Amino acid sequence: QVQLVESGGGLVQAGGSLRLSCVASGSIFSIISINSMGWYRQAPGKQRELVATITSDGSANYGDSVKGRFTISRDNAKNTVYLQMNSRKPEDTAVYYCKANRVGSSYWGQGTQVTVSS
Repeated sequence: QVQLVESGGGLVQAGGSLRLSCVASGSIFSIISINSMGWYRQAPGKQRELVATITSDGSANYGDSVKGRFTISRDNAKNTVYLQMNSRKPEDTAVYYCKANRVGSSYWGQGTQVTVSS
């Protein structure tokens, strides 16, 4: 089992920046077998969508709506993945969820609310 805890959400003005963190915990075997982590978001009345993912070797992938504005990174020593969000827009308002993937399993955090005011 892997537990994920997100932090860093809050209220930010449009154009501002915010950084989210997600810490993974669990058994040593569970942690070292994580092959990718990522961020997804869900706005009210909309489906959950991809924000960004990153593999264990650092290869990143981004959703079209955040390319060029958001950056995902990870610190394997701290079992943590980050999402740096710049040039925020009101449409970025959503609950942001962290996800971790192992072969045959995936895990979600409880989410953190991010609100962007215009």
